[in-house]
Amino acid sequence: MNTRFKSLSKLTGNGSKGFKKITFSVIALTTLTLGVGAHVFADLAFNTVYYVYVDDDYVGTVSDKKIVENIVDNKVEDKQEVLDTKLNLTVGPELTYVPEHVFQNASDTDDQEVIQKLDELLSIKAVATEISFGEGAQVYVKDSEVAKQVIEALKLKYVTKEQLEQLEQQKTTTTEALPPLKENETRILDIKLSKEVTYANKKVAPSKILTVDEAVDYILKGTLEEKKYKVQVGDALSQIASNHDMSLEQLLTLNPELQEDDFIKVDQELNLTALKPLVEVMVEKEIFLKESIPYDKIVEEDETMYKGDTEVKQEGKDGSREVTYKISEHNGVLLNKEMLNENILEKPTAYVVVKGTKVIPSRGDGTFAWPAVGGYISSKQGTRWGKFHKGIDIARPSDRTIKAADNGIVKFAGNSSGYGNKVVIDHQNGYETVYAHLSSINVSVGETVSKGSKIGVMGSTGNSTGIHLHFEIYKNGNLENPLDYL
Repeated sequence: MNTRFKSLSKLTGNGSKGFKKITFSVIALTTLTLGVGAHVFADLAFNTVYYVYVDDDYVGTVSDKKIVENIVDNKVEDKQEVLDTKLNLTVGPELTYVPEHVFQNASDTDDQEVIQKLDELLSIKAVATEISFGEGAQVYVKDSEVAKQVIEALKLKYVTKEQLEQLEQQKTTTTEALPPLKENETRILDIKLSKEVTYANKKVAPSKILTVDEAVDYILKGTLEEKKYKVQVGDALSQIASNHDMSLEQLLTLNPELQEDDFIKVDQELNLTALKPLVEVMVEKEIFLKESIPYDKIVEEDETMYKGDTEVKQEGKDGSREVTYKISEHNGVLLNKEMLNENILEKPTAYVVVKGTKVIPSRGDGTFAWPAVGGYISSKQGTRWGKFHKGIDIARPSDRTIKAADNGIVKFAGNSSGYGNKVVIDHQNGYETVYAHLSSINVSVGETVSKGSKIGVMGSTGNSTGIHLHFEIYKNGNLENPLDYL
């Protein structure tokens, strides 16, 4: 009788077919008890039926709960064979059945209909452990033991197993002073996650269960985070990409309307959507290093030395020091580096060079100006048409004026066979420059010229296929590549 009334309480809240059955049973039982007597009631036969629910929705009545259990067992076994897995499988949604005693003749079950409905309604789920990071996304693994392995494997992406064990040991012996670090030795001070980690038991589709490696990869890869950027004055696409830890190709993929050589406007909005890890592993460590101290470079000016001349007054030498740093990293990326202490072993010796500042019109300073008014390099130094091309060719200037590349004295001014009209300037510092194929020459031998002054007009004299300037540089008689100087 206790079972009857417990079942009645369960069913009345649902307005179900089962409630009608129980109501009938109670009325019938009361009538018989009053009309026939206790001795007759004791002789009556009863059956037990089961009202079946899926997530509190009434499905039907079965004559034996083994019918339901067999459906569940068969579904689980079939799926276990297909998946060939050791996952703890069960069914979902939530399945319950409530027993009820009824008169033998009043039994009204629909076993086949219930079997058919349950086969459609029930699906196979895996009992899993859910790992949650704050209010972010979740990761599902086989059980709590695997969940612990995931968190440990996540940390081991950024520290060694030995360091992790050492940290645990340090935490248990906090009263003892830590031993001094040896050279190039690193000690982990703390390792933690950027978000609170919680665990819960969940029923999920078996396909959502990840292995340890899969879970770690998913956590580090993360989910897409939408970010926008407004172009600032002086921005370039390549620099914007670099500043946001992505390649130019990735930036262009996120902004398909842009091309690599497009001009971008101030306040133009760019899409910088990128993957954001579910959680960051924050590592704090200290490291003891022996490192060099770079020497300073000091330039002293001397007005008695010619401009362009230099003289080493003192050779530089690096110093050395012992230093301990405290370093903070998030997912392996350096966030902060703080010097804790420093011990200078040897001070550095500065490199001192004396630089001349004396300028005279006939002497170059060793730096060369572009010898034309605009234009472009139509041919570089190197093998060309089976011969070695000694200099560079400059064509299509905005003005055909040829200019001295540096101060100097005109050494040659006239026609020189294949060079056509040619000018050679001796810069009085070991350098000479050659200007060829001029249509006319505006200087004469022995004349002093200053950097940027006009020495002739671009033309096509000598062995030339068109109007251009052929330009060469020599240093102490040796041919140089003008592109190393211009």
